[in-house]
Amino acid sequence: MLVGVERRLAWGAALWLLRPAYVALELVVAAATTGDYRLTRDTVSDLGALTCDPRFCSPWHDLMNATFVGTGLLLGAGAVLLAPRLGRVVTVLLVVAGTSSAAVGLAPVDQHPGLHFLAAAPLFVAQPLALCLLGVRLRREHPRIAGAVLATGVVTAVAALGFVLGAPGAGVLERVALWPVIFALAAVGSRGARASTGPARPGPAGVRGTMGS
Repeated sequence: MLVGVERRLAWGAALWLLRPAYVALELVVAAATTGDYRLTRDTVSDLGALTCDPRFCSPWHDLMNATFVGTGLLLGAGAVLLAPRLGRVVTVLLVVAGTSSAAVGLAPVDQHPGLHFLAAAPLFVAQPLALCLLGVRLRREHPRIAGAVLATGVVTAVAALGFVLGAPGAGVLERVALWPVIFALAAVGSRGARASTGPARPGPAGVRGTMGS
């Protein structure tokens, strides 16, 4: 049974370690735009628009929307697999965030604007909250990574709030709200995979190398 748990955790970590590729794919799609698209000013959602804006066009919108769906599914599935380490509340929040990301890709902003914003809203709430709770959960066994995760949660929460409230620099705020989460969770997944293959040690749930209490 212990081997089964370790395998499950390793698969969850692997899914999260794939997610940083999202940033590279987004930059590739952004580089392919024609016109005056700016990362600092324009939103990620604009890259998935099927029609052209007066200022720019995103010819690789299908790739962007597929990336939204794919990274969302990786987030949710990874959270389910890593649930023994994350705890129930963090797992649920990350599944909600993953579902939100996937839904965004299925409702392009120019085709279904109301549905798009409704689908995106949970992502900006669930992710920073999950990181803050996860940082607290990890603080005893892994204080260094816990501090980094908690700080990421706070920074992304502030950026998400600024983005939702329409502060200047929407492109920067949105990316600060989204990109650090990807790398923070990849680091947590990587740490979890290493712990699951480490030497046996007692834990509160009797699971070898648990990340949280």
